[in-house]
Formats: sequence, structure tokens, C-alpha cells
Amino acid sequence: MFTKDEWTQEELYKYSLELEKHNIKVVLIDTILKPLENIESITYNPYEMREFPKGSIFVFYCDTGKTTKERLNYYKQKFPEYHCVSLRGGRGYWRPNYRLQNEIESNI
Repeated sequence: MFTKDEWTQEELYKYSLELEKHNIKVVLIDTILKPLENIESITYNPYEMREFPKGSIFVFYCDTGKTTKERLNYYKQKFPEYHCVSLRGGRGYWRPNYRLQNEIESNI
């Protein structure tokens, strides 16, 4: 999970649930001022981001995922106490109605 530089939307949901059990915060970071639908995110703001507990995971996204992946080393240097990941495909691949299969089955 922490060896990957990119997470898909499915991995974002799955890892967030898993890490939440261990009190590790996963924060979705908007770098393009275009919030994603049906998920909480914050706008890129280094001061605000440093207020999160050390060890939190920052998942950065842009329109296509390319820019945030290219800037990932910069983010890792800027926030060494945090894990930094890029959202694969960015906003372009985001599916607002996507749900994990376990959640769907539990609602039946």
C-alpha cells in the first residue's frame, strides 16, 4: 500500500477503510480547485495540511493524474512526515457513484 506512488479510486476507498481502523487519516488533496463529487477533499494548502497528524496519507489529484504524479517527489520532500500518493487518472477517471462491492452487498 505505501510502496505504490499511485492509488486508483478503488484503492483509495479500500485503503481508507483499512487505515481508519488504525487511526491513520487519509486526506484527498485538490490541486486544481475542482472538488470531486461524493467525497470530502481539501484544497492544497501546506499550512493547513501540516495540521493533520504526522503519518497521515495525502492523496493528491489533478485533472489527469499526470501532474500530481510528476510532482510527487516534490510533495514527499515538502511533507516528509506524511505519506504522499497520487490519484491515478485524476479527476478525469473519477466515478462519483462508485462504491466498494462490500458496501453494496451490506445494503441489500
